[in-house]
Amino acid sequence: MSNKYTLIIKNAECYVDGSLISTDIAIKGNVISKISKNIVETSDQILDAKGLTVFPGMIDTQVHFREPGDPNKETLESGSKAAVLGGVTSVFEMPNTSPPTDSPERFQDKLDRAKGRMYSNYAFYYGATENNSSSLEVTKDLEGCCGIKMFIGSSTGNLLVKDDKYIEQVIKNAPRIVSIHSEDENLLNARKDKIINGDVRSHYVWRNVETAMTSTIKVAKFAKSLNKRIHVLHVSTKDEIDFLRDYKDIVSVETTPNHLSLFAPDCYDEKGTFVQMNPPVREKQHMEGIWKGVLDGTVDVIGSDHAPHTKEQKMQAYPASPSGMPGVQTIFLLMLKHFREGKIKLEKVISLLSENPCKLFGIKQRGYIKEGYFADLTIMNMNKEFTITNDWIASNCKWTPYDGWKVMATLHGTIVNGNVCVWDEQLVEEKFGKPLLFN
Repeated sequence: MSNKYTLIIKNAECYVDGSLISTDIAIKGNVISKISKNIVETSDQILDAKGLTVFPGMIDTQVHFREPGDPNKETLESGSKAAVLGGVTSVFEMPNTSPPTDSPERFQDKLDRAKGRMYSNYAFYYGATENNSSSLEVTKDLEGCCGIKMFIGSSTGNLLVKDDKYIEQVIKNAPRIVSIHSEDENLLNARKDKIINGDVRSHYVWRNVETAMTSTIKVAKFAKSLNKRIHVLHVSTKDEIDFLRDYKDIVSVETTPNHLSLFAPDCYDEKGTFVQMNPPVREKQHMEGIWKGVLDGTVDVIGSDHAPHTKEQKMQAYPASPSGMPGVQTIFLLMLKHFREGKIKLEKVISLLSENPCKLFGIKQRGYIKEGYFADLTIMNMNKEFTITNDWIASNCKWTPYDGWKVMATLHGTIVNGNVCVWDEQLVEEKFGKPLLFN
């Protein structure tokens, strides 16, 4: 290497050890080499970040990139492009593809597809089934595996573990954390008479609080009795938050920006099936209850549950319309919007989106701006207003439920493994994503 450093970021306001400080950052290869004021050594590239704020790279712990299976909705390439344009440097991708990622061979296929094609770093979930519930030990040393995903209520795709015997078996036999889509399948089936054709507002009546709560109580009690950690995804009710407060030693909790930003019936009246997701966006008291859980530490992580469908599919009359909306490109901007509105402290946003995913899942050397850590950085202009629009969305679906929303922050740059991936809001076409390493 000709020079001491490969990249120096000068004159930045940087989020280091929970505070914003004025400093330079020197990167060598893919690692942060030095954090200091006025670094004078030579470098292959120098970027002036005066007036900008540098954060540790955002990590989205729940995305559906639809590959293999449905490239019209998304691919690993298009989804990761959307990620870096929203300041997300790493993603956990879900296994409910077609075919599902439920065997070592199919897991390896995902890794092979990702290699050299993803803008962001990546890890994949291994899908639990009733058939593989006793053979999950194979995931123990799988490179790029973030955990086991178990659907115990049916959603998009055909991954489902609905019998208690197998639900318990998955939790018992998993060598890694089990992340759970928690809705009770038997109740969902029993309540199908609540579905009103053509009325998407019946979605949250059908998939009511009880369908979520019954399921979450069950898995928390299994985890407690087996002394195995689990992670409950996209928590959508204040009831679950109130219950899970007492299970923090064994259950970690994730929610989405959708459940913190939208509420029924208003959002359905305005956006219709475009805000239909599983579990659903509910009434305002649930949004407020989840916010309480975010602020008191019951919620550990925010994941977007990026789940794109084409506009044509979403415009079908309910219930033919599929559940899910894109979110990887807007996750950080939406949380910064809530910060600007005084709902949440900046430190809390960074802990939910950078630090806690690394702590919870054991991601090696990411989540912080520290010497010796991988150089994944999200660089914002915190003084420039930005309007989220459908045209800005890089996902193959080309829409967002947040079209027209304004936020006093603009993504300026994204650095992935020490490489400039986005700068001055423009994407660099080279792809630098690598599989995440886990402790």
